[in-house]
Amino acid sequence: MPTKNGSGRGSGSTATTNPPGNQTPSTPDINESEIARLKVDELRSRLRDRGVTGTSDMHKPDLVKALVKSLRDAPGSASGSRSGSSGGGRSSGGGVRKGSQNSKSIRYAQEVTSVDDEPERPGRSLVTTDHDVIRRWAEARRGVPATVDGTEHDGRAGVLRFDFPANGRADRLREISWEEWFRTFDERRLNFIYQEERSDGRQSNFFRLENPDREDG
Repeated sequence: MPTKNGSGRGSGSTATTNPPGNQTPSTPDINESEIARLKVDELRSRLRDRGVTGTSDMHKPDLVKALVKSLRDAPGSASGSRSGSSGGGRSSGGGVRKGSQNSKSIRYAQEVTSVDDEPERPGRSLVTTDHDVIRRWAEARRGVPATVDGTEHDGRAGVLRFDFPANGRADRLREISWEEWFRTFDERRLNFIYQEERSDGRQSNFFRLENPDREDG
């Protein structure tokens, strides 16, 4: 007498092998196999576009997991708008903030979106909004985040600067935390214009903070 659940291999049996591609329920637009085939730089770029920071030291498997998680948690662009809402950990992905009156300095500067980016030549004017890039630049010069005393607004940091103690403490500069510095930087939609080296190859401490609507940092 035939059994109902026989072990036959006929055409009526269901497949038990997972097909390639997305296997995450309720996420039809996420193709994990395709994401895993992306290069490291592209993975980091996509994570930056979604507002995910701290990817510079991550290896590829972790980058893949982070991107999949970001897509699962907030399909589309929702996670980018939520990420780091306090301002401390948010990044705009390094891209230039646009406005009605972007200065010539911004228009002609080389855009830097990752700590892996290199200046095209010594003395090149650069621009970024990436927190990791800015912090690495300042710390390489022993700079500390600071604000100008007397410019505070409603208990928030006022004019943003970097203090370089090795060159002598600047008057009226008060050291603040990186979290407060970046929160203010993002809230004011500032761009960080800077140089890595002078045209003669020596390290440069030049930087300027600029709002796309001409508000001074």
